[in-house]
Formats: sequence, structure tokens, C-alpha cells
Amino acid sequence: AASGGAASFKGETAQTRDKIDPSGDVVDHASPELKLIRERLRKQRTRLRSTLESYLRGKDTSKYLQDQVVTERNGRYVLLVKAEHRSGIPGIVHGTSTSGASLFLEPLSTVEINNDIVTLEEQESEEVRRILLALTDAFRARAADLHRTIEAATELDVLQARARFSESIDGIEPALSTDGAFELQAARHPLLKNPVAVTIKVIPPATILLVTGPNTGGKTVALKTAGLLAMMAQAGLRIPAADGSRLPVFRSLFADIGDEQSIEASLSTFSAHITNIASMDRELATPALVLLDEVGSGTDPVEGGALGVAIVDHFRRRGATVVATSHYDALKTYASTTEGVASAAFGFELETFAPTYQLTYGSPGRSLALEIAGRLGLNPSVVAAARENLSAREAQLAEHLAKIDRDMRSLEHEHRLASRERETLHAAEARMHQREDALRQREETFRRRLNEDLETQLRQARREIDDVITELKTKATAIALEAERRTAGTMPAVSTGDTGAVRSEARAAIENVAKHFIERETGSRPEAAAADDRLPAVGDRVIVGGLGLEAVVTSMHDGTADLDVRGKRMRASVRDLRIVGGKPPAPRVNVNVELQPREATASDLNVIGCTVDEAISRAERFLDQLLLTDQRVVRLIHGYGTGQLKRALTGFLQQHPLVARFATAPPEQGGGGVTVVELKE
Repeated sequence: AASGGAASFKGETAQTRDKIDPSGDVVDHASPELKLIRERLRKQRTRLRSTLESYLRGKDTSKYLQDQVVTERNGRYVLLVKAEHRSGIPGIVHGTSTSGASLFLEPLSTVEINNDIVTLEEQESEEVRRILLALTDAFRARAADLHRTIEAATELDVLQARARFSESIDGIEPALSTDGAFELQAARHPLLKNPVAVTIKVIPPATILLVTGPNTGGKTVALKTAGLLAMMAQAGLRIPAADGSRLPVFRSLFADIGDEQSIEASLSTFSAHITNIASMDRELATPALVLLDEVGSGTDPVEGGALGVAIVDHFRRRGATVVATSHYDALKTYASTTEGVASAAFGFELETFAPTYQLTYGSPGRSLALEIAGRLGLNPSVVAAARENLSAREAQLAEHLAKIDRDMRSLEHEHRLASRERETLHAAEARMHQREDALRQREETFRRRLNEDLETQLRQARREIDDVITELKTKATAIALEAERRTAGTMPAVSTGDTGAVRSEARAAIENVAKHFIERETGSRPEAAAADDRLPAVGDRVIVGGLGLEAVVTSMHDGTADLDVRGKRMRASVRDLRIVGGKPPAPRVNVNVELQPREATASDLNVIGCTVDEAISRAERFLDQLLLTDQRVVRLIHGYGTGQLKRALTGFLQQHPLVARFATAPPEQGGGGVTVVELKE
């Protein structure tokens, strides 16, 4: 098993987790020394903050400060002092603000405390290093176990990587063929984006597949796809292909693809190809897969064609499975006349000569060199001259291949049409059954929804009437009591019986209204207008037979009509519709609310460099835009400067209705140069 070599590091892991928290920081209790150092560090920081805050509160010192904040500069805690009051507070200047109006000053009374903090921080770092080194030593003592565990984890990682890669390419597990069949159904190049699927097959008794067709038609990509998928399968990977793919297990796999010419090695294109093929022949061990791209190219076409035939046939006699591409007529003739050699051609569009990237088996294809040269922009006179230079035999062969290609296309077209008609008939039959079921379900759903809507409206009406009656009863009782008090009993009070009678009468009236409402909605009463015998048209008011619903026709189809029933859409047969008189109700008005584009809302607004009026205007617009977002905490960046911007923004925020609270940002977030604002929910 992949995890068989893994060892347990439970003790070391527990010790590590005890001393290091999930965020990677060493915890205080990792050692007594670290705990003591950090306690002293916290005390010194508290003492430092208290001392600095005394400057903020003191009457004699606060007047020299630009802002009532403590900030940090170069690792030292400092005050923000007005530049003109540099001598007001003795101390060390650690920098100035961007505008030069403020100084970052460390008071002399805090220098020693700051020094202690720096020393303690150095001691803390050294103690943390010692703790981490001790934890490392615990693992170092078991270095051999650790190496084996890492190897096991690596193996598991590789397995997971294979699984994820297979999933990403939608791979399938190919079958292993025992008869030497090489068949890739709808294979896709695993490294290309949006590749065109191609079927590549060499089925016994054939052991050779010769692929021909136009330039830029996809021959080389198909060859690379075949080689890559064969190696992926033997590496235990799923392959990007369709079910039904099957591959043999090869002992050797060779490929001669592309231009391997080398100036340094004094190799031409032809020499590089032949050198590579000779090496393949020496090392070949069957069963073998041999991929040859443009075999015999790079030299005289006649000699190259003869050499290509001899090379392919040599590998065939040695028992290899060969997939080769070529433009040579000699190889096309060889494929057509030799037992055990299959041919396939990449197709092209007849009108544009653009490649289709689809393989057609059974006949060689045309190279279309002249047609493609013309499509790629070569001077038409050059193409015409090339046509004149074709020999009579070559022209006759090209025409013969073109006729075969046209016949194959015609047969394929007829086959596709027949298959399409058959699928259309099956689909139409299935749609008829589905439509019958859908109509039944739609009628049932519509009835149920209509009843639910009526019941909901009736309950709502009853609730509203009850509320009104309760309110009237309360007011009537109050008025009666007031009248009785004023007349000392000389006038009769309003009895609860009277109000009860009013309530009963009101409820009876509501029930009566509901009854008539239901009769109108369900069509149980006689129609106010006589029915019309003509066929419905768009805009007619109709009654849906069987449902008793009143609707308006919105569109007509063959034997059916689309209807609007109180804002709900349905379709019904024309035979089930009866036209009634009167105009259809006025169409509902749709109101579209369109928001004007707004500036992108962020969590920060920088107003440094703005005047007070500009800053207030931008801040107001910024907060208004936040109403359309879920952002509730934002920052206003105003800098230090003279403090005028911050004071103006403070007054603005105090009066703004959307602001829940605001405060100066912590030192690590900008300190006195930034105000953090929290908005109301």
C-alpha cells in the first residue's frame, strides 16, 4: 500500500501543537522563560502607553500636540507634535508627516522604557528560536522514519494528482486489447484548449494507418494525440477519450515528428529524420507503436515517396503498429493496394477549403496544396502557373481523388440525414407523450395555485375586517363611556351587544363578498356577455372550458393559444376556448426602476490634499453610496497635517444620520491619520 512506509509521529506532533498555535506563532507557555519575557514585555508596554497618555491628558503638554494619539515610528512609540512646538516637549524626533506640519517625537521620559522593550523583544526572538530548534531536533532524531513517511506521502500525492488530472480532462479508463487493436474514440489532445475530438483506429488485420489530407488539417496533432494517450494509459492515467477506446500494452513507443534539423550536428531536415528512424529500427521491441510524421519528406518527392513506402513496410513486416502521415502519392497508392494497411483522410469544406479536423476512413485524401496556398494569400497568378505545371497524370489522379472525396461526402450526408430523420421521429413521439403529461400536470397545478391564492386573499380580507371591527369597537366603547360620564347616566351607553351585532353584520357582508368573489373567479356564475362562435384572436377575452377561468389571449399557435389569467400565463387548446364580449382589462403597467451608475464603493476614502469643503462633499457621497452595499466599517484617510481636515470630518460625522460611531484608527492601521467609521445597521 502507498501508506505502508509511513511512520507515526504522534508524540512529536502533539508536542509541536502544544507549543505552536494554528496560526504558526509560538505560544506563551511554550517555556517558562518565554512566558516570563512576554509578561515583562506586556508590563513595559503598558507602562509606556500610560506615560505617553499622560502627555495627551496634561494641560501643559496637550497644547503642543497635533493630535491626541499615540503612534509607532521605526519600532518606537511616539507622539504627534506640531512642528512649531518642537521644543515644547523634550525628546527625540523620529520623522515628520508628509506635509511637514507634524513631528513624530519620542519624549525623553519614555526612551528608557522603549529601550527595555527593544531588549525584551530580542530576548523573545532568541527564546522562540531555541524552542523551534528543540522541536526540530525531536524530528531529526527520527530522520530515517521521516524520509520513509515523506516518500509514502509523495506516492499518495502522485496518486491524488493522477486522479485530479483525470477528472480535469474528463478522462475514461481505456480497455486493454489482447488482439493488438489500437482504437481511440473521440480522442482529445490533453494539452490543447477546446480541442476537436478525433477517432484514431488501427484494427487487425490492419497494423498500419496512413493519414493524408490538406496542410494545416490536423494530421500532426492527431499523431501527437495518439502517442500521448498511449503513454498516459501505460502510466496508469485515464485518457481524454470516449467509452469504447481500447489500447494494447506496448513494449516500445517511438515517434518521428517535426523538424529536427541541427546546424551544429550538420543535420538537414531529411538527415535528422533518417537518423531518428534508423535509431528506432535498432531499438524496436514488439509490440511497438511507431509514429511517423511526413515520412520520406525533405528530399526529392519521387525518391522520398519510394523511401517512405519502404520504411513503413519495413516496420509492418517487423510487427509494429504504425500511424504515419504523408502527402506522397506513392504512399497513397501503397495504402490502397497493400493488405493490412488502412487509409484515412482529414476533411475540408468544399467551398472554402477550410479544414474540418475530422478523419474519414477508407480513402486517401487530397493535399490541396494549391487551394490552401491561394486561401493563404499567395498571388493568384502563381497558383495558376502551378496548376499548368501539373502533369496530366498528376492532374488525373487529383481529379480521381476529388471524385472519391465527393462520393464519400455524399454518402455521409445521406447517412446523417437518415439518422436525423429517425431521431426526429422518436423525439416527436416522446414529445407528444411528454406534452400530454405536462398539460395534465399544468391543469392540476393551475387549479391548486388558484385555490391557494383565493384562500390567501380571503384570509387576508377577514383579518383586515377583524382589525377594523376591533378598532371601531374600542372607539365606540370609549365614546360611550365618555358620554355616560358627561351626562351622568342620562344617555344610554353603547352596548357590546350593539357592537357585536355590527361585527356579525360586517362578517356576514364579508362572507357574502367572498362568495361572490369566488363565483366570479371560478366562472360559476352566468357570463355577462354572450359567447361568440368565431375563433379567438390576440386580445380576445375568453373562457377556458373545463376550468371556468376568464383569460386574455396573448398569442396564437397551431391549434393552441397562450393566455394571461390574472397575471399568470398558461397555454390551452383553441377548442377549449369560448369568446366573451367586452374589452379586455387594461394591461398592467410595468415600472422599471433603473439606478444611475455610481462610483465604485470601497472600504477606504482618501481625502489627503482636499480642501475642507471637498473632503466633506466626498465623504458625504461616499457614505451615501454605502447604503447600496453590505459594507458597515470604513476608513477615512485624512493624514496628520495641521489637523484641520480631521476636525472638520469629526464634526461632519457627529451630525451624519448613518454613522453609529467613529474613532481614531489603531497605530498599525494609520493612527491619527485615519478615522474608522462604523455605520448603523
